[in-house]
Amino acid sequence: MERFAGTRKALEDSLRQKNWFTDLLEKAEKKSGVDRLYIVAGSVLVIFLYLIFGYGTSFLANLIGFIYPAYRSIKALETVDKGDDTKWLTYWVVFATLSVIESLTDIFFYWIPLYSLLKCLFFLFMMIPTSPNGAVLIYEKVIRPHFLAHEKNIDKFVSEAADLAGDFGNAARKKATDVISQDLIGKRD
Repeated sequence: MERFAGTRKALEDSLRQKNWFTDLLEKAEKKSGVDRLYIVAGSVLVIFLYLIFGYGTSFLANLIGFIYPAYRSIKALETVDKGDDTKWLTYWVVFATLSVIESLTDIFFYWIPLYSLLKCLFFLFMMIPTSPNGAVLIYEKVIRPHFLAHEKNIDKFVSEAADLAGDFGNAARKKATDVISQDLIGKRD
């Protein structure tokens, strides 16, 4: 019970810090007469229920998995500390990996009851402000070992793909130049 009281106190303190969100909460609190902690709890409950029963829940889960991390990533880029850059870059590597896996397997995942809610909770686990958070754990335990085991093959594939893309770009530029030249020469006659 003490842990819950400590968590509640920390949440209340964070809801009293000065920023755009708490300014918005302050206005809502004054207009409604409802304490800002209850406004936040009610909002979380509404989102939670919407993720269970609502329409377009996958979009909402993806939005939750994107908005705060994008904001924190931009803030991290604007600091001189590179530790926060690494934290959020790790999040985006895991997020992208999971997005690719989901796009290939979504026909199966969407049959799981409450999938969007579980996905949203998973995103929250990945971005939770603890050390290490879920993204770091997944990166260190799953993605990094697989990457290191196949790094040479991946590097070779990326190099060959870059060469192929460069060759294609050069051929397209040459073809476009030839067509334009022929068109201009043909119009002179």
